[in-house]
Amino acid sequence: MSRLTPRGREIVLAARALVEESGPAALTMRALADHLGIKAPSLYKHFPDKAAVEAEVIALGLLETAEALEAAEERFARSAPSAPFVPEPGAAVDEPRTLLAALARAYRADALAHPHVYLLATERPLPRHALPEELEARAAMPLMRACDYDVDRARAVWAFAHGMVSLEIHGRFPDDADLAAAWRAGVRTLER
Repeated sequence: MSRLTPRGREIVLAARALVEESGPAALTMRALADHLGIKAPSLYKHFPDKAAVEAEVIALGLLETAEALEAAEERFARSAPSAPFVPEPGAAVDEPRTLLAALARAYRADALAHPHVYLLATERPLPRHALPEELEARAAMPLMRACDYDVDRARAVWAFAHGMVSLEIHGRFPDDADLAAAWRAGVRTLER
């Protein structure tokens, strides 16, 4: 967001708040203007259209995902293999102790913390042309490293994680489903 003016950043943060509160469909230029207490035409001084605002909200969400994955990778790297295993908060004792597992936990936590922004970013084509250069690559890099730079494997892992998160956000699992166990099983399968 450093490429935006201070007012542009304010607009994007308000748009993100709207999406977080009510979902991607709630983001309209009129609703955004109302949220900011201004007239809708004022928004067009900063953004050409709603798609440009959405792209900035997506970029912000993607940056936060990148930061969450980088932090998980850093925490994993700092943990010494000889040290006794201490699961992350909320992790099961039998949780896989690999970088891939750490990234999967971070990805899930980040997506579930911001489900509407996650859905905005993932349920339609990614507006790559409107994103900051290298942002998508930055977000993918921790997974690429965990997969030894095997692009196909990284895509398969991401597809698993995205599918699980999307189904969870949409409430597609039965109430009694042990999703933590399903995540552990999926990560173990992908580690082979």
